[in-house]
Amino acid sequence: MDHGSKIQTHTGKRQVSPPEGLRNGCLSAAGRYLVLLVCFCLFWSAGGRIEAGAGRYLAVDAVAPIGPAVAEMIRDALELAGRENFQCVIIRLDTPGGLDSSMRDIVQAIYACPRPVVVYVAPSGARAASAGVMITMAADIAAMAPGTNIGAAHPVGAGGKDIGKTMAEKVVNDMVAYGRSIAQKRGRNAEWVADAVRRSVSITAQQALDKGVIDLVAEDEADLVRKLEGRKVAGKGVLHLAGARKVVFEESIRTRILKLISDPNIAYILMMIGLAGLYFELAHPGAIFPGVVGGIAIVLAFFAFQTLPVDYAGLLLIGLAVIFFILEIKVTSYGLLSVAGVVSLGLGSVMLFRDAGPVFRPAWQVLVTTVGLISAFFIAIVALVARAQLKKPLTGADGLIGETGTVRQGIEPGRPGKVFVHGELWQAESDQTLPAGSKVRIVAVSDLVLRVESIDSGFETQTENRGV
Repeated sequence: MDHGSKIQTHTGKRQVSPPEGLRNGCLSAAGRYLVLLVCFCLFWSAGGRIEAGAGRYLAVDAVAPIGPAVAEMIRDALELAGRENFQCVIIRLDTPGGLDSSMRDIVQAIYACPRPVVVYVAPSGARAASAGVMITMAADIAAMAPGTNIGAAHPVGAGGKDIGKTMAEKVVNDMVAYGRSIAQKRGRNAEWVADAVRRSVSITAQQALDKGVIDLVAEDEADLVRKLEGRKVAGKGVLHLAGARKVVFEESIRTRILKLISDPNIAYILMMIGLAGLYFELAHPGAIFPGVVGGIAIVLAFFAFQTLPVDYAGLLLIGLAVIFFILEIKVTSYGLLSVAGVVSLGLGSVMLFRDAGPVFRPAWQVLVTTVGLISAFFIAIVALVARAQLKKPLTGADGLIGETGTVRQGIEPGRPGKVFVHGELWQAESDQTLPAGSKVRIVAVSDLVLRVESIDSGFETQTENRGV
């Protein structure tokens, strides 16, 4: 059987035959084998280029405090680079630091990425402080732009203050050991990393290069790509970025929302809006809109709290403040419960992110303004409810007491008559004789019968006396 006599390609279940000329032997057997060999080589070459990254590199910006949202974004980018076989991943970093847990997640993701990971501290004026130091050290290639700095990795506690003596030594030693292990794994200056943790030292880009903290200094991303060309990365091959196409990593909608609401200022405001909306709905049932808005806001706030270092004592104090404001409606405390609510709200707000670093605490301007506005809102609602409760009823039987009307059918003691009041005729009785046309005042209502008295009875008595 001549294997070159017939070639068929399959697309699903449909078979397509080659042109008639090929079947009739217009191309020799050797020529056909040559064509197949060329096609195979082109296919193999294309496959090789895809495996090597197809002349593409992935760029991702981490210009924010290091938190769960940033960690998730970088982890997703590194996983994409591994799946799509990019030449490398360039992480542009500019951060004041962040959460230890998120930093460790990023470091583990960098270690696990099968493609070279480049951390580039840029642009000029950027910094890689605190957690950013460890992320930079963990990169396969660490680079900085002129005018940037790196360092100040000493662990901090509440409000950015030093950790108390009891835990300080343990935490610092743990971070020193962690930093040393990263630097040694990447062949960088482990002693400087230890100093950055213990003494919060910080150095410029050129100093970092001279001390062996980073691998290169690049003016911009284009300069960085040129300097990466041909660089060998242990266990990950050689970078070929000449003419490489840049692909910018796009965040998912979930990551964007998480980044937005993970801002402690936004999370705190959402929680306050949620509490205010739910409180308004409880104080005025049936309003619906405030309850819906409050419910959505409180759910978003608690979603953000899952990613932020929230102190639940502060959260309980804020909840207690809402309870105080609700009790103010039910209990006559002459404003004492409202004062207690404002104090509890303020203390809870201060304590809410007590154990967070400085980049994960709401700004004082936001905190003070929000506490003031929410307290004023709660107190205003309490005042409106109290006024409504104390106000004289305008409808029903109770709303008739004190009103004036006109006698339409005469009234005598023991014989009821009719009184016109509020546009309605009511049966009425009185201890006085009240002829039709008399002006009367309602003094009581019993079983839909009005008890009335004459408004001008004194005048009538004086007239009768003068007549005598």
